[in-house]
Amino acid sequence: MKKFVIGVYVENKYGVLARISGMIMRKAFNIDSIASGMTNDDAFSRITITLRGEDYHCDQLIQQLKKLHNVKSVDVLNKDDCVEREMMLIKVKNSPYNRTEVMAAAEIYRGKIFDYSVDSLCVEVTGEPAKINAFIDIMKPLGILEIVRTGTVAMERSRVLADPTEDTPHSKI
Repeated sequence: MKKFVIGVYVENKYGVLARISGMIMRKAFNIDSIASGMTNDDAFSRITITLRGEDYHCDQLIQQLKKLHNVKSVDVLNKDDCVEREMMLIKVKNSPYNRTEVMAAAEIYRGKIFDYSVDSLCVEVTGEPAKINAFIDIMKPLGILEIVRTGTVAMERSRVLADPTEDTPHSKI
């Protein structure tokens, strides 16, 4: 199974995200992450979807996405020229035995402790999904209480995705 990162420009309208995720579900894809947000143009939002599948199935999915109302463009991001980031908030037990380890790991991973209480330490970590997963692995023996992740956002370094104001949506595979 191959990992795909898909950028979808959509009109910033009610229900668009639900239609897209519903269509993906009907096609029997499991979404690894989905993140949506405003763009530099208030009329459009950008949805970043990460999922795993075969090339043929991904191509079919893209063709279906392009047919949806309010979808302006669909692009598969080139993984070799793509920057991916994610943010995680993690709450870990605070005890005299692990406090120093949590603080040291947060510093090494360029995390930020944003809440400190008698019972817990809350750390914010941003970076590539692999970095987030590695930080979780380090925190497991220290007592994770809660994790919240944003999902992957991504963009290509060398090109701008399709202009959402164009009349013809397109994709690149």
